[in-house]
Amino acid sequence: MVEELQKKGINDSRLLEVFNEIPRHFFVPESLYGHAYEDIPLPIACKQTISQPYTVAIQTQLLELSKNKRILEIGTGSGYQAVILKKLGVYVYTIERQKFIFEETKKIFENMGLNIACKYGDGYLGWNEFAPFDGIVITCGAAEVPQKLLTQLKIGGILVAPIGEGIQTMTKIIRLSEQEYKTSQHGTFRFVPMIQDKE
Repeated sequence: MVEELQKKGINDSRLLEVFNEIPRHFFVPESLYGHAYEDIPLPIACKQTISQPYTVAIQTQLLELSKNKRILEIGTGSGYQAVILKKLGVYVYTIERQKFIFEETKKIFENMGLNIACKYGDGYLGWNEFAPFDGIVITCGAAEVPQKLLTQLKIGGILVAPIGEGIQTMTKIIRLSEQEYKTSQHGTFRFVPMIQDKE
């Protein structure tokens, strides 16, 4: 899997090491263990998916992480992305709107002995209590950039999100000042949609 990521342009050596260290099969249904190390998305509960490793890698690389940064993840899902972030030495805050997935993934983090802050709620609202964040990553497709999340970024912070309906464009937004942002685009992807309001 790591060789596949390198071929696709992932060149952050520490990130590749972390992908090698973390057993992806922990995050997929037992019936799919045989596919856990293929570079493909896989279904999990509640009609959600675990993103393909390349997608997780490109989003993580775009965040330009360094140790002890504070990162907000919107869409905990299987927990794979959050664990990758945690193993890279950052503080992880993650929000999930599907109650069943939230409960199950919290157990995975506990079983792995990882201190990851989890919240059941609406990702569109972010997590103001712990803002501002050095980085925010959205792991589901948003029709447009959620403005509340932009206000929870530090100056110099980075938001990475797939934006668009149907097929999304991976979008990186750097907050330059209170009102100024710099945006760049990094290829097309397909994510499950970001849904407003918790169940």
